[in-house]
Amino acid sequence: EVQVVESGGGSVQSGGSLRLPCATSGFTFGAYAMGWFRQAPGRSREGVSAIASDGTTYYADSVKGRFTISRDNAKNTVDLQMNSLKSEDTAVYYCAGDWANDRPSWYPQRDKEYDYWGQGTQVTVSS
Repeated sequence: EVQVVESGGGSVQSGGSLRLPCATSGFTFGAYAMGWFRQAPGRSREGVSAIASDGTTYYADSVKGRFTISRDNAKNTVDLQMNSLKSEDTAVYYCAGDWANDRPSWYPQRDKEYDYWGQGTQVTVSS
């Protein structure tokens, strides 16, 4: 059974930090690109960051320089470190995985390309 479980969400003041761990099981994690998405109320889901199986990373312009994605292929986890949080970062954050099909530096940016999803974790940033 595939499991993707996010944690670490919560409420924080503007300028604060949160770390979102994502634990996975049931698939060959090292062969998957992993991504983080978010969805704010009334808005469509948007890509935040992604990491290829070889560690190549992508960041949306809105989070570049503030967020860091990392993965541990031995522990089957992918984390999102969020610093200098802003009120506009408030959203439900989702972790997702997509089979890289032997493309170690590849990661999808569109949510429709991802196979596996977690249930999400709420992040609320107050000003």
